[in-house]
Amino acid sequence: MTQPFQLNSQGRMVFPSNFAPELDFAALADVEQLEAVIRRDFETKSPSGTEILARIEQGRYTHRYELMRDVAMNLFWSNRYAITMFDKRPCRWGDVPRNRDDLYMPTLTPWEDGPRKAEAVREVYQQLPATWDQDLEDRIFEVIFDVFSHRTFHATDLSPVKPTVAELLADPDHQTLRLTGYDPDYPVYRFEDILDASEDVPELEALHRWAMVLHNQYPWDRTRSELARVGDLRDDDYVVLFHPRDRQVQQFLTRVRTGAPGPYRPSHPPVEARQPTRPYRPIAVRDLAVQPRILALSVEPGDQVCSNEDLIRNSGYNWSPMSAAEISSKTGIEQRLYTSLDIEEIALRAARSALAHAGVGPEEVGAVVVCTCTSNRLIPSIATYLSGALGIYQSHASFDLIAACAGMPYGLAEAVRLIQEVERPVLVVCVEKFSDKIGNVRPSRMIFGDGAAALLVGVAEPGEAPDIEFLKTYASGPESQVNSIIWPNPDFDNNITVYGPEVKTLAGRYLAQMLEEIGALPDPDGKAVSLLDSIDLIVPHQANKTMVIELAAQSGLSADRLYFNIERMGNTSSASIPLAIYDAVSEGVITGPTRIFAPGFGAGAVAGYAVMTVDPAVMAPRQEEPEAPEQERAAIESTVEDISQAFS
Repeated sequence: MTQPFQLNSQGRMVFPSNFAPELDFAALADVEQLEAVIRRDFETKSPSGTEILARIEQGRYTHRYELMRDVAMNLFWSNRYAITMFDKRPCRWGDVPRNRDDLYMPTLTPWEDGPRKAEAVREVYQQLPATWDQDLEDRIFEVIFDVFSHRTFHATDLSPVKPTVAELLADPDHQTLRLTGYDPDYPVYRFEDILDASEDVPELEALHRWAMVLHNQYPWDRTRSELARVGDLRDDDYVVLFHPRDRQVQQFLTRVRTGAPGPYRPSHPPVEARQPTRPYRPIAVRDLAVQPRILALSVEPGDQVCSNEDLIRNSGYNWSPMSAAEISSKTGIEQRLYTSLDIEEIALRAARSALAHAGVGPEEVGAVVVCTCTSNRLIPSIATYLSGALGIYQSHASFDLIAACAGMPYGLAEAVRLIQEVERPVLVVCVEKFSDKIGNVRPSRMIFGDGAAALLVGVAEPGEAPDIEFLKTYASGPESQVNSIIWPNPDFDNNITVYGPEVKTLAGRYLAQMLEEIGALPDPDGKAVSLLDSIDLIVPHQANKTMVIELAAQSGLSADRLYFNIERMGNTSSASIPLAIYDAVSEGVITGPTRIFAPGFGAGAVAGYAVMTVDPAVMAPRQEEPEAPEQERAAIESTVEDISQAFS
């Protein structure tokens, strides 16, 4: 289930999953797992009405925004099951089917002390100073408070599995929602209205969207709603039917009601991670028969800027408060780039550019290796897709390689191995698209970006020194580190999730090991004490600038030896190192042939490094993608018909 960003009519980036929550019910095994997800997403950060009242009485609110945010989060929690599972549709009681198993009605408990809590909110709001914009805050509060003050039920007792109408009727003392009148034309906000919300203050823009979503949860005159005994309902009363939002929800409800087994998720007790019997040696490339040479490096970064302010104006209903400055301080990221194109397209653009810059035709390419951990494509792989799209009639090998943030060193290691066999250029493409796989998980949204880079590795001339000098790859560790970044993650609605402490531990472990190893290796030119001393520039995986600088300092490296572009790119996993190398040349940090150390580490507890010489001459200039020729457009248009004929 992808959850992409959208651009609204003002051209602003919006994340619908942050205000219109959707759960992947196919990934949920049982009610217990659903309730755990709901607790994490809605309950952990949402205050109850009693807690809001206590905060008011203790004088803990200092500005209006704090109060409004708490009330809105309380309302999302109060609607936690309805908003994720059901569409609410008023219906005349006399017209309600009695025996359908796909229509539900809630059993509700009156909200204890509700009027007092609502009045306390109204009074303190009037006393508090505006936070940024009094008129706008008043308009937002009016929407939120109208929902809050007319809430009739106690939220703690809600159950995810609602009774059917027949089950509700089994006890006439059950209470449900009754509307004493209903206007089917009662105004609600269209999705486009919510998408197009635009305010100068990012926090208020997010809150404005929340308010509109909450208003739409009660599409009727709320002054005419009340709780009533089922036994007292009259045919002309209106009640609220809960319709499952989609087939997945209904299948989940049927499964849990009948006791049918859910998705099988095997588990096993943790095992001790054992050190290898002897260390693995780095690959000293100069000892190999065929020496590699970097012929071209091209990049295709994302085309849409997502700033820290964009994250705040899109704050999720389950996010803790955080400012744009705090995101920058925590991660070193000011913005991240997203692509509006498919992952295959940005990979293809980078690959074409690299081949064109090197003057290498498709008939000369010996292999294609695509390093990615965010591909939606399994058959054919992106590498085989690229081979066909580039016009490569046959290669020695074309395959995708999943090594996450160590993708570039893994890919270069494969390329160096392959050129020993084919003695012709190998294309390595590092490409990631995270923007549609994050959902409303804030740490992931703060960190990851999109982008692609292509390195064409060829064969050096006889007697010519290689550009790539040392390579090393690693994998595994304690199970907690192996599972420190997961996608898809059933516990987080199959979105990418990052467990920060474990990531920091594995990154620190690998970085210290790498520096120790290259510190013990000789300078291949014999000019410096060690290989580490011969390094001109360190271009690390752009994971989290704050974290990497701290870990490097622990290993004795000063920040001025490291190059970062994460401030404007975000973390693009396998593509981050080549994108950073390209920018280092563009910014004049690299002005001539430069020996760099490029360490990568990340998801799956994988890691690796490359020591290589980068020549600015191999950088392919960025170009606008030319319009496809008429013959190519015609070929694309006929693809569906061709496939139909092939499989008819």
